[in-house]
Amino acid sequence: MGRLTTHVLDTATGRPAAGVRILLCRLTGAATQEIAETVTNSDGRTDAPLLEGEALTEGRYEITFAAGDYLRASGQAGAGVLFLDEIPIRFGISDVSAHYHVPLLLSPFGYSTYRGS
Repeated sequence: MGRLTTHVLDTATGRPAAGVRILLCRLTGAATQEIAETVTNSDGRTDAPLLEGEALTEGRYEITFAAGDYLRASGQAGAGVLFLDEIPIRFGISDVSAHYHVPLLLSPFGYSTYRGS
């Protein structure tokens, strides 16, 4: 059974990023459909997959991480304009039976992602 998961690691502190708001959207042509919203737990993960089973369909998706809110709450950023605020990651799903894991490695001035397992 296919599924989509994520987690967020704070590379500046070396800890999981708890309390990061995550929005998942399906992209179809010019249309954007919000399909899930959640917050990371104390392990920097979501309590359940973002999508799984029949809800996981082939197509284009976007996960938006509310990094700015997290960085402010963790004391790593002030109230002014942030270098990183909302971080959108666009990706495609072609095999609905596979596990797609899209992690975010975050610091106040950079981030990276990859397809994990």
